Amino acid sequence: MNKITTLFYTSTLCMLFLASCGGDKDAKKAQAEKANAPQPYPVFAVSKQSTTLDSDYPATIEGIQNIDIRPKVDGFIEHIYVDEGAVVKKGQLLFTINAPQYEQAVRTAAAAISSADADVSAAQLQVNKTKPLVEKDIISKYDLESAQLTLQSKRAMLSQAKAALVNARVNLGYTKITSPVNGVVGSIPYKTGSLVSGTSPEPLTTVSNTARVYAYFSLNEKDLLDFSNVYKGKNLAEQMKNIPPVSLILADGSVYAQNGKIESINGQINTSTGSASLRATFPNPVSVLKSGASAMVRIPQHVNDVILVPQKSTTDLQGKKFVYVLGDSAKVISTPIEVMQITKGKFYVVTKGLKVGDKVVLEGFQSLKDGTKIKPEEKNTDSVYSEIKK
Repeated sequence: MNKITTLFYTSTLCMLFLASCGGDKDAKKAQAEKANAPQPYPVFAVSKQSTTLDSDYPATIEGIQNIDIRPKVDGFIEHIYVDEGAVVKKGQLLFTINAPQYEQAVRTAAAAISSADADVSAAQLQVNKTKPLVEKDIISKYDLESAQLTLQSKRAMLSQAKAALVNARVNLGYTKITSPVNGVVGSIPYKTGSLVSGTSPEPLTTVSNTARVYAYFSLNEKDLLDFSNVYKGKNLAEQMKNIPPVSLILADGSVYAQNGKIESINGQINTSTGSASLRATFPNPVSVLKSGASAMVRIPQHVNDVILVPQKSTTDLQGKKFVYVLGDSAKVISTPIEVMQITKGKFYVVTKGLKVGDKVVLEGFQSLKDGTKIKPEEKNTDSVYSEIKK
């Protein structure tokens, strides 16, 4: 190979090397430009909406009557006529107590009446015998007055004996225990043969009248003030009339079929809890609701012309909420917002920080920073808010 040929190959290789280096630089530059190019993000324009907000509060269910059934006499349970969970009517027999002393007291009182009645008859005969003798001045008036006082005393003893019989019969009647109301029987801790008395630590059972039930729940002081401002009225009674029907969320998350009504608001704040107690009443015709159960009372509040943002469009930072608002030159601005505690499904109600027409990044903004330029992909506002209309 001569020098000219060698020089030619060397020049060719240098040109190829330089071309290769230039190509790599162009590829890297293209990749860098692509990485720095604005990335697409979905945005939507906020608008005012009208909707109903639901506030849920933990509640305890109680029957309108929960009556402890306790014995009024001492004795052994002779018979139990009902089972736990049984539906009973007012006056229905629940228990009988074996207390023979009260049967004996009735017999003793009845015998005392017979004896007192005989004494009255004898005293009356003495008065009848003494009166004509006094009229004939055979004996003094003192004897007649003495006989009359004896008769009065015997009559009083007869009345006392009759009262003792009534009392004995009442006590004997206490050995048969009946239901004071229509309701459902609770637990029965004592069994047949158990010794019971009026001082027993537990009642024989509890009868709950659950034709209607009370749902007790609480509002803190701030919520109570908001509550009073939302529902207008000159006084508490008028405000309660303006409260819409409330619903009940059962333990399994289902909504109870019938609505209820708030009928009572405690006039005092509990100093230990800082809250006031409220009572809602619900009908319970088929006894679905049980006394002692837990649930949630849901209070609806209709709001007009409010700005809503999806919860997925917000971020939390040091206890505050932020959204990315599309600014000039397609750059996003991290904007703080204030929201109500009450939410509408997956939406926040914005009270401060946004105005109608602001365009907010909908989702996928985890890598965004304040001032980042994006490529906005506008979403239909109605489709974003369609969920709140379901």
